[in-house]
Amino acid sequence: MAVTRTFSIIKPDATRRNLTGGVTKMLEEAGLRVVASKRIQMTKEQAEGFYAVHKERPFFNDLVSFMISGPVVVQVLEGEDAVKCNRDVMGATNPADAAEGTIRKTYAESIEANSVHGSDSDENAAIEIAYFFKPEEIVG
Repeated sequence: MAVTRTFSIIKPDATRRNLTGGVTKMLEEAGLRVVASKRIQMTKEQAEGFYAVHKERPFFNDLVSFMISGPVVVQVLEGEDAVKCNRDVMGATNPADAAEGTIRKTYAESIEANSVHGSDSDENAAIEIAYFFKPEEIVG
């Protein structure tokens, strides 16, 4: 299997509770390596652009409001089949359905405040990484 990259966000509910280190530790223990990371306060425009695919969905405005409600940590992760590995360690979107030992089962407050975002494909990972990082910021 090839070493690939994926994109991750540690969301405001997790940063507010000082869980950045705990989440990152779980990612690293799953075999992923952080090759870029920064703590940012997402602007409304950034959040709207990032989640534009959901613009017509009823939850779009609440999602944008949540994502700008506090700092987030955006990360580029690298590892064997990184997208799948990250999605496995994150767990199901709804923490009630997430497996024991996953980030969302361990840390999520609700389906909305579910602590992390992760790319769902290699193609989207590339788009999402480029949205927040310049190539020279990724050092592995």
